Amino acid sequence: MSTHATIKRVTVPEIRARKGGEPIVSLTSYQTYSARIADPFCDFLLVGDSVAMVAYGLQSTLAVSLDMMIMHGKAVMRGAERAMVVVDLPFGSYEESPAQAFRSASRVISETGCSAVKLEGGVRMAETVRFLTERGIPVMGHVGLTPQAVNIFGGFKTQGRDPGDWQQIEADATAIEAAGAFAIVVEGVVEPLAAKITKSTKVPVIGIGASNQCDGQILVMEDMLGFNDCAPKFVRRYAALGRAMTDAISSFAEDVKSRSFPSEKEIYKG
Repeated sequence: MSTHATIKRVTVPEIRARKGGEPIVSLTSYQTYSARIADPFCDFLLVGDSVAMVAYGLQSTLAVSLDMMIMHGKAVMRGAERAMVVVDLPFGSYEESPAQAFRSASRVISETGCSAVKLEGGVRMAETVRFLTERGIPVMGHVGLTPQAVNIFGGFKTQGRDPGDWQQIEADATAIEAAGAFAIVVEGVVEPLAAKITKSTKVPVIGIGASNQCDGQILVMEDMLGFNDCAPKFVRRYAALGRAMTDAISSFAEDVKSRSFPSEKEIYKG
């Protein structure tokens, strides 16, 4: 008989039930190893289309394909045992129609084994969210600063600085909730607006660059680990792995050039 305990994965209803309770912890993840490390600490892992910039060096999320998201989703599922896994629907894979969104989302769910998909947009995407949830696909919403609309925003700019813009962002959150989203990511909005949306919705609000007033937080893992020096201003760096990697690789290069690796006798002694 096996002595290994079965690890229970966090479910969509469990995330929804965390509204107003213990804050929800989440990070992005794009590969097996990072997912395995983050898994014990996170309630959900997001396979974000930010993989475009983090893993591929692209300027925005717009060039990510559905096949790329599925490939990275599979990798994260191999590393995560406890955390719920959510996969972004990339730009161009769902906006055309609810039917297109269903085809894309059903591929993601069936091919990766993840628990839910995330899509961007508020009022304009409510019909699509309803279409998906009625057909058994859990949806996490995303409003405020939506990176797939970066060309419309004119860059990655904080939303809601003008109180006149609040009404539309609030309407977006309300519409996505009413359509059946089990949680909503609110990105890049001013703190008073984030607090207002969190208070007015009945599903968890996950903030990113939206203050600590939300029901939980998500960050790009590589940003909070300090892989580079160009992370958004709101990111608190918990490590400086980019610098540590530079030092380690530099030391390796010096060892190679100086032939200071262990000799064959040292490697195989005993």
